[in-house]
Amino acid sequence: MTNEAKFLYRSMQIIRQSEEQLARCFAKKLIHGACHTYVGEEAIATGVCLHLHPEDAIFSTHRGHGHALAKGVPPLELFGELFGRSTGCSRGRGGSMHLFSPEIGMMGTSGIVAPCILQAAGAGYAFQLAKSANIGVAFFGDGAANNGAFHEGLNLAGIWKLPALFICENNQFATEVPFAYAAANPDVASRAASYGMPGVQVDGNDVEAVAEAARVAVERARSGGGPTLIECRTYRTRPHAEGMGDYTYRTREDVAAWRERCPIKRYRTALLANGAATEAELDAIDAEVAAEVEHASRAAEGAAWPAPEDATAHVYAIATRSTSTEPGPESGAGREISFAAATLEVLDREMESNPNIFVMGEGIGIRGGNFGTTAGLFAKYGAQRLRDTPICERGFTGLACGAAMTGARPIVDFMFIDFLNDAFGEIINQIAKMQYMSSGRLKMPVLMRGCIGIGHSAATHHSGSYYSIYSHIPGLRVVVPSTPYDAKGLFTRALRCDDPVLFLEPRELMSVKGLVPAESYEIEFGKARVLQTGNQVTVVGVALMAQRALAAARQLATEGLSVEVIDPRTVSPLDTAMILGSVAKTGRLLIVEETFGPCSIASEIAAHAAADGFDSLDAPIVRINGAFAPTPYSPTLEAAVIPNVDSIAEAIRRLARE
Repeated sequence: MTNEAKFLYRSMQIIRQSEEQLARCFAKKLIHGACHTYVGEEAIATGVCLHLHPEDAIFSTHRGHGHALAKGVPPLELFGELFGRSTGCSRGRGGSMHLFSPEIGMMGTSGIVAPCILQAAGAGYAFQLAKSANIGVAFFGDGAANNGAFHEGLNLAGIWKLPALFICENNQFATEVPFAYAAANPDVASRAASYGMPGVQVDGNDVEAVAEAARVAVERARSGGGPTLIECRTYRTRPHAEGMGDYTYRTREDVAAWRERCPIKRYRTALLANGAATEAELDAIDAEVAAEVEHASRAAEGAAWPAPEDATAHVYAIATRSTSTEPGPESGAGREISFAAATLEVLDREMESNPNIFVMGEGIGIRGGNFGTTAGLFAKYGAQRLRDTPICERGFTGLACGAAMTGARPIVDFMFIDFLNDAFGEIINQIAKMQYMSSGRLKMPVLMRGCIGIGHSAATHHSGSYYSIYSHIPGLRVVVPSTPYDAKGLFTRALRCDDPVLFLEPRELMSVKGLVPAESYEIEFGKARVLQTGNQVTVVGVALMAQRALAAARQLATEGLSVEVIDPRTVSPLDTAMILGSVAKTGRLLIVEETFGPCSIASEIAAHAAADGFDSLDAPIVRINGAFAPTPYSPTLEAAVIPNVDSIAEAIRRLARE
């Protein structure tokens, strides 16, 4: 019996016997959440993984047990994970739908349909950038083939000839919806032509056919030929998830017929028929696998639970100290440059020293970005590191996630935050959670940057801020500088840390100049700055409002009012200690934002001040926010929906009189 035949047969048996035991364990209530088994589809994961190296990265879906086992995750770790134990491959954080073992290239499974497609493209991009021979592989069901991520991911992989495989496991149903009903074109393989790549359809229950199609596709990807879409026609013979009803949308007869087409039974018959194996050899493998699965189940049941104190570990990467001391803007020695020029200076320097950095966005190549954020860099670093993209924010943001998981440091330049909202799911469900779900084994150095704020009669789809929404999400760093000096130091920090960073640049400040030191420096996240000292009123202004608050404070100084102005600089983390320290001195607090009032950063600051600084307050906390309305176009209407210097100054006067 050849090594290849033994791998194929044994891998399918490991998957089948593990899944059947897990189904029994589910019935015994040893599994605490969902359990999506892979019974009937074993030939696909097995045939593809035959040709993969440990360094190749696979990304999977909620039905990922088979992919994990075929890639090399031991049954003991799979059982431990579904039992919620510390020995699980995700340390008990994921269960059936979230399996991580990055040490062997199992980069994670997802309870959300289709992000794996974008992440596999991202891995391909990272490997292409690093000039390695590794490939990214996505396993997904037929339901994902109707998702926007399918189009965006395959299109990106096609135009950039990424070393990636897209494996569609067409098991006829997306949950309980028949694929024949849900797809205008149910021939998934034929769709590949639209993206400039080969599309291959194979019998997904024939492990040798799957292995051969995968061999050709893997060789093509490794040699620089680009991606391939392989559609494997198969069928899951157990319910969508254990415990769910199965015969409202399909018949017992259909299931029974597909069980007769069992890929393991089929391969065993073929091995015996052509003399490639004997009954004794195959029976020995069956028995060996049965013993391993039984041991895994018993050992996992007796394994330790995760420690409760670890429940919040790995939300963020372990913080590293800044490599330079914050010098202060006065050390700029008269050197004045704009906000945009300050970040461009940093980006150029960091790209020169770190070849893993690349930028993606619309018009950031030769054009240099909508606001000059990448001006001149294309000529210096080329198209692969300054990558113009199609208009597909979800696609290239999800690609950035996969690239970061596999060693690159992507920058997503989304122009306006309104556009980034199209990628909300990729940010919230994927990028923000990867470090946590992998127990810190994956880093997520993704920098997402773009403009925020009202101005230039840009109307409602180019004027958002939305940082309060993103600051609610654990795992993200949210940065909102208001000066060129802060922009440079915070951007440097963002490009050197291992957390995902949302770097938001107030549009009305992009061309404003300020003192900026020439040397490299970092500003740590969560450290606010006092723009002006004072002792009568504390004013906290966020983004553009920090500068308007400062202008109001300077105006009021001529009236004898001493106002302390604080710029948080980052809203996640938020430096509440500095704000409370200032309130202890002044006894009064005003918070100014141009964003909507409900659930805002102003609300958060006010809550902290009320809870932890109540004894220091000599007057009620005051908040000034923009109008609770979309942004209008007309200049007179636009000006009416956000605070201005005069309205801020009047609010300070009133508060001082309290």
